[in-house]
Amino acid sequence: MSNHANAGALPSDTLTATAGGALCGAMTLPGDKSISHRAIILGALAEGETTVHHLLEGEDVLRTVAAFRAMGVGIERDSAGIYRIQGVGLDGLAEPDDVLDMGNSGTAMRLLAGVLASQPFFSILTGDASLRRRPMGRIITPLSQMGARILSRAQGKAPLVIQGTELMPVEYLSPVASAQVKSAVLLAALNTAGGSSVREPELSRDHTERMLTAFGARVERDGLQVTVEGWPTLTGQVVQVPGDISSAAFPLVAALLVPGSDVTLHGVGVNPTRTGLLELLTAMGGRIEWLNQREQGGEPVADLRVRYSALRGIVVPPEVIPRAIDEFPIFFVAAALAEGETVLTGAAELRVKESDRIQAMAAGLRALGAFVTELADGVRIVGRPEGLAGGVRVDSFTDHRVAMSLLVAGLRCRAAVTVARCANIQTSFPGFREQMVGLGAHIQ
Repeated sequence: MSNHANAGALPSDTLTATAGGALCGAMTLPGDKSISHRAIILGALAEGETTVHHLLEGEDVLRTVAAFRAMGVGIERDSAGIYRIQGVGLDGLAEPDDVLDMGNSGTAMRLLAGVLASQPFFSILTGDASLRRRPMGRIITPLSQMGARILSRAQGKAPLVIQGTELMPVEYLSPVASAQVKSAVLLAALNTAGGSSVREPELSRDHTERMLTAFGARVERDGLQVTVEGWPTLTGQVVQVPGDISSAAFPLVAALLVPGSDVTLHGVGVNPTRTGLLELLTAMGGRIEWLNQREQGGEPVADLRVRYSALRGIVVPPEVIPRAIDEFPIFFVAAALAEGETVLTGAAELRVKESDRIQAMAAGLRALGAFVTELADGVRIVGRPEGLAGGVRVDSFTDHRVAMSLLVAGLRCRAAVTVARCANIQTSFPGFREQMVGLGAHIQ
């Protein structure tokens, strides 16, 4: 793969970052993507009205909204931006009359597969070219153990054809720590008699368990095993979605790297299953203060004050990897500008995200002048705290997190960095460029 953009990439799909002055000010992040998906799903399966405040209005989440509307769920956005969901209960969904297109959202596809496996109708889930390359066998396996009837392309690739049927409870030992795998099983368990459980090798993010409990489901945790009892009565709730820590990662790392910066990020979700990046950056010497800690809708929230810091390389502890998996592209940027060597191994999962994030970030950062060695399951990076060269055009491989990470790297390059194929930033962080410019970043 070349690290240069396609010749046919549209100019409107490119962004350019250049070094400038310090980043200063405050930012309120878009709503958390993981929690937004789950609020729509559980609101649809509950009885009564659910209102969702601060829903992420990115393309991924709006695909989930569209899917449930196609299955007969009333979902309206009011003039204040609040989403009102008229829940139909566990057995109230209607068969969609067309294929459900999940766009680029692996979360939407994997979680909806869990929901649809037990519904008494036929459905098909598809997505864009990136999503159709990503592994769905990891959810097909446990759902099939429950009796689900799911067909896919070779190697478990989408589209998924689901003939809903009555399921049996399962005790599933997951080979990977994946919130999406766990959630697919737990959502299928809602419509299955008895209790179903998932045991993971490490604790993955627990938004599904927290929200299921809030909606009235019977959820039990025993160490790394979580069990959900079938046929609960889910009751509509008021959900306040916290700011997305995965989106906060970009202005946060930018503030650590650009001299003189002092940025406060308001209302960031700091669920302990999601704070791996904060732990890693703090271990590197990053100055990150947690202010005004509070709880919001069952999720811990804080304001994060971040100031420029001289970072130093670290060896990433393996137990942190599941809690930082989505943030590693921007972590690689921090490592590329830190003093000394940073080593990550045991993160092969990064190769099956929206892109092969190990390959994509290694190619992009090397093009900027960073010292990056690609490993089978991670990277070795020797930092250049004096800054990177830049002066090139690089490709995001249509991956929103790769695009934003390379733009942040451009803020510490001696010459401008142009990133191609940035349209997918809209899937998770609408308004990214405008908000970064508001802090003083030169991105256009």
